[in-house]
Amino acid sequence: MVRMSVHIRFLGGAGTVTGSKYLVEHEGHSVLVDCGLFQGYKQLRLRNRDPLPVLPNHIGAVLLTHAHLDHSGYLPVLANEGFKGKVWCTPATRDLAQILLPDSGHIQEEDAAFANRKGFSKHAPALPLYTEDDAMRSLKLLRTVPMHQAFEPLPGWTARFSGAGHILGAASLLLEVGGRRILFSGDLGRPDDALMLAPDAPPAADVVVCESTYGDRDHPVENVLAELGPALQRVAARGGTAVVPVFAVGRAQALLHAIAQLKAADQLPRSLPIYLDSPMAIHSTELFARHLGEHRLNAAECRDLAVVARMTRTADESKAIAQQHGPKVILSASGMATGGRVLHHLMQYLGDHRNMVLLTGYQAPGTRGATLANGAPTLRLHGKDVPIRAEVVQLASASAHADAGQLLAWLRSVPGTPRRVFVTHGDLEASDRLRFRIENELRLPALVPEHGSTWQV
Repeated sequence: MVRMSVHIRFLGGAGTVTGSKYLVEHEGHSVLVDCGLFQGYKQLRLRNRDPLPVLPNHIGAVLLTHAHLDHSGYLPVLANEGFKGKVWCTPATRDLAQILLPDSGHIQEEDAAFANRKGFSKHAPALPLYTEDDAMRSLKLLRTVPMHQAFEPLPGWTARFSGAGHILGAASLLLEVGGRRILFSGDLGRPDDALMLAPDAPPAADVVVCESTYGDRDHPVENVLAELGPALQRVAARGGTAVVPVFAVGRAQALLHAIAQLKAADQLPRSLPIYLDSPMAIHSTELFARHLGEHRLNAAECRDLAVVARMTRTADESKAIAQQHGPKVILSASGMATGGRVLHHLMQYLGDHRNMVLLTGYQAPGTRGATLANGAPTLRLHGKDVPIRAEVVQLASASAHADAGQLLAWLRSVPGTPRRVFVTHGDLEASDRLRFRIENELRLPALVPEHGSTWQV
């Protein structure tokens, strides 16, 4: 087979765990794999306002590995700036994007309006990166293709999604162009995840782009029930409130499933009020029944997700939770406390030692979740430094990402010998530690690309 020049430009997810964007270029054409928002540190978030180093109307197609905002949330910006091509994804990713992207725009509008009312923004006026209407327009570009079915995002380019676990619809992606086979891991789930199926065995590839969120650590043997049960028992016994920042897709449903199991086993009081205070998480939970067979839950367990918590859809219902005295558990987006209703709950409950903040997943550096996890004495909320007197607990077993050993096992199972592994989508320490292990344990050339760098593959 004739091999022609193929390049990858790392426009996000390089040296950081957020903002994934990989531009594959060949003979004057290009495809963007993932289209994520930068989150966390301010200097990363400011990149969302910078123009891409390629004109959006010069990008032929976008391929989304999954719907989380650090992989899909920049799409409304791309569309606003002139991209009119197709955005390819799995059916479940499309269903989730239809929830997540408009909600992201709505939250940005709300946060900007709140900042303008309270006068704590440095910008006058504070403006959202994009609006709910912008997100709705970008959804018209989505096209779906089933897992394992080959398709052509551009003439002469072949692509195929395979299951990655992690969340509904999440996929790894094999892209074939110019005689090269490039495998993008996407975000890989855990083989033993309580909610999602194990990742599919990877196909053969010349080059692999592999995530490294947990590239420097392994998950504990303890399961989420063994961690979650005692924590909620403790806060209930002292009459406190547990505020649980959750990712609306994946972690919210995993926590609801775990709480349902704990109540059924009488390890939590069946009368303990549970609130799911996130319209986005509520809608995402409903999708599990629509996609039976794409996760581990049966129809009855999907119904349990819907009844174990009180679903608070409106802002007034959310505010009314504070009027409910006695112990309770509030699950509210977002998972790293970067925005949304959970900020108001943190403002309400952080100052009381009887209460608890329960962190359930990876907390990117620079986020409020990371500030809480690191034991800071105060948390910046709505322009104020709020004292942290509540107990802060981080569940080590609740992650939806493969750990270092599981990432290595997945890479080891790639047929043949890849020419190179690009280690991406991780903090620099995690990425470099995984790179070291790939080179020394798998004997494969590996590197951590710099942001904005271009590599021939």
